[in-house]
Amino acid sequence: MDTDRLPGCYRHPDRDTGISCTRCERPICPDCMISAAVGFQCPECVRAGPGTGRRPAANAPRTIAGGVVAEDPQLVTKILIGINVAVFFLCLLAPALVVQLQLVGGYLEYLGGPVHGVAGGEYHRLLTSVFLHTEWWHIISNMIALWVIGGPLEAALGRTRYLAVYLLSGLGASVFVYLLADPGVRTVGASGAIFGLLGATVVLARRLRYEMRPVIIMVVLMLVLTFVPLGGVMRVSWQAHVGGLITGALVGLGMLAPTGARSRALVQWGTCAVVFLLAAALIVLRTAELT
Repeated sequence: MDTDRLPGCYRHPDRDTGISCTRCERPICPDCMISAAVGFQCPECVRAGPGTGRRPAANAPRTIAGGVVAEDPQLVTKILIGINVAVFFLCLLAPALVVQLQLVGGYLEYLGGPVHGVAGGEYHRLLTSVFLHTEWWHIISNMIALWVIGGPLEAALGRTRYLAVYLLSGLGASVFVYLLADPGVRTVGASGAIFGLLGATVVLARRLRYEMRPVIIMVVLMLVLTFVPLGGVMRVSWQAHVGGLITGALVGLGMLAPTGARSRALVQWGTCAVVFLLAAALIVLRTAELT
């Protein structure tokens, strides 16, 4: 008998581990460990919460990215789905209002006067268009993908960090369209932001040493659906999908960088700031080229 063998995870006995829950001291593998203020905790201890009273936020259980473990770990995903659905029905009931509010994703428009669209200074369209959908199949398919991909990622990152990945990915997707597509095109939909969540999920799976094949297969299938024509049923913006995927992966690398607790926030939000500033610089350069 090998007496030097490490103990097995209490949930996955076939996986040896040298890490134990700081509260119950049960051995936990990377799939089960949740970052805490000190060390890691098992899922049961995190769900149980503190023994008495309410634990201060500084000592609350933390996700692997340093976010606070929430009672509803998918709340932001639910809110994002609600916003997308609400805006979709607004488009059905009052399409003229959507145009008047300039929420559409046009990049360069000539309406018998000054230049409109993003090139005309309406930079908010780069984000508002992420919440717009044109058809029933469009909103349904994107919201299913948002729930399937976004829910687990939110639980792993925490609410604030997850929202940052989503919004920056949506912005990155729009910037790629602005740079690479016909400037007169109108592009709307949450798929670019969802691809960003997928990019961050790849980083998360790598960080936690998950089996990578299922994640890679999902990325490949979604890219195939992006580039392979489907008989004219869908018109897909490959620029938005690729831009969102790259942006989400970059932000995910910053969110999940293996840094110390003291420097973690600096690395995470510094990465977000760099990505945002890079996007802003590309927008300014493209606008100058078009006008």
